[in-house]
Amino acid sequence: MRRFDMRLPAVVKVEGSDGFYTETQNVSARGVFFYLQQIVPTGTKIEVTLTFPPHVTLTDSVRIRFNARVIRVENPLPSARVGVAAMIEDYEFLRSGGSDFLSALQKGMQDH
Repeated sequence: MRRFDMRLPAVVKVEGSDGFYTETQNVSARGVFFYLQQIVPTGTKIEVTLTFPPHVTLTDSVRIRFNARVIRVENPLPSARVGVAAMIEDYEFLRSGGSDFLSALQKGMQDH
């Protein structure tokens, strides 16, 4: 599975938290890797909301929310950030005020 080095703004919610702001380090169709300021145990279910900017989508910004499970935690030093790898289990596109990514894709396909 190909990984893309992409720094995308993300909000990570762990059960019982309001959410942690971070950015991804890499993204694939099945997973995501990012850093947090706290340890999240392997196996923990999380909710992640990513924002893909216009230069990636070639249309408006697109937000995607997905449920994932932590599959690897990297904590090299006690004072350092904690690396978290999570496997995506399901996802949904979030509607925005303007046209959404799926509508833009469908329109583009109809125009060709």
